[in-house]
Amino acid sequence: RMLNNRRGATSLRWLRALLDHGIEVHGQIVVCPGTNDGTVLEGTLLGVLDQFPELASVCAVPLGVSRHNAVAGLRPHTRSEARATLETVHEWQQTFLEVLGRRVVFASDEYYLLAQEPFPPCKSYEGFPMHEDGIGMARMFQDSFQAAPGGGGTGGAGPTTGFFAWVDGAPAEGYRSPRTSEPLTAESLRSRPQPPMHTESRIPHGAPVAVLTGTYGASVLRPLIGALDRDDVRVLEVTNHFFGGNTAVAGLMVGADLSRVLLTEPAGHRYLLPDVCLSRGQFLDGMTPADLPRPVEVVKTDGWALREAIGNP
Repeated sequence: RMLNNRRGATSLRWLRALLDHGIEVHGQIVVCPGTNDGTVLEGTLLGVLDQFPELASVCAVPLGVSRHNAVAGLRPHTRSEARATLETVHEWQQTFLEVLGRRVVFASDEYYLLAQEPFPPCKSYEGFPMHEDGIGMARMFQDSFQAAPGGGGTGGAGPTTGFFAWVDGAPAEGYRSPRTSEPLTAESLRSRPQPPMHTESRIPHGAPVAVLTGTYGASVLRPLIGALDRDDVRVLEVTNHFFGGNTAVAGLMVGADLSRVLLTEPAGHRYLLPDVCLSRGQFLDGMTPADLPRPVEVVKTDGWALREAIGNP
C-alpha cells in the first residue's frame, strides 16, 4: 500500500541479496503519521533487528508534504506525534546497543525541531553515517559554531567518509549535481574551500549582517546568534512558498522565495546565503544568486564558516 504496488513488498528480497553479498546499505524510514508510525514503526525496527541486522544504519525521517501533494491521508506530524516517534527511536537505540553493540537507528534533525527537544550529543551519532541525510547536521553545526578555531567541536566524533561520498566522486550526470564546478572526491569534500562571494555592489564588511535560512535553520541559528550578543547580526527566515506544505529546510530555498524576502530588506546590508541551496550555482527553480534583488555572500554550510563570515571568530 505504501508503494502503491501490490507486489512492492517483494523489494525486500533485493535488500537481502545486497546484504548477503557484503554491500554496505543504509536504510531510511519515511514515517507517515497514522500509517506507519506507532506500532507499525515498532514492527519495522523489530524486522530490522530480526531480518536485516547487517544494515549499516537506518534513519527515521518525517513525511514531507508539499503544496503539490494530492494523496489523501498524507499529512505532516503534530508535535506529540514527533515526540512519540523520538521516544520509539531512542528506545530501539538501546535495544540495538544491547544486542548488536551499536545504535543502528537514528532520528532526523527535523524530529527534534518538530518535538522541540534538544539534539543528542555528537558521540551518540556514532560517526554521523547519514550526515547528508539530515541526521546530526544541526548538532554538528551547533558544535562547530561554538568551537575554537580548528577544534571542530565534535570531540573527534565528526562524520566519517559520508553517506553520499561515493556519489559525489562519480560523474554528476545521472547521479547528483555537485554544488561547485570542480571535480568532487571524498577528500575534496572534507577540505572544500568557502565558495566565492557574489558582490555586485561591494558592501562594507562592517555593515549589518542578515543570515538567510529556512524555518528549521532559523530555529537552530537564533539561539546561536543571540548568544553572540551582537545587535548587528540577525537571522532572516525564508518561508518556502515555492514547495509549500511543511517544506522548511535551508537546502530547498529557491530564488523566488529569497527574492520575495530580500525585496523588503534594506540595501547596504550583508546577506549571507548557505551554499547548500545551490547546485552548479543555481537554485532549484533555475534562478541564480545574481538574479536576487540584493547582493548575497555564499557561505559554506558549517558553523565555523558562518562565524568567520560574520566576523566573530
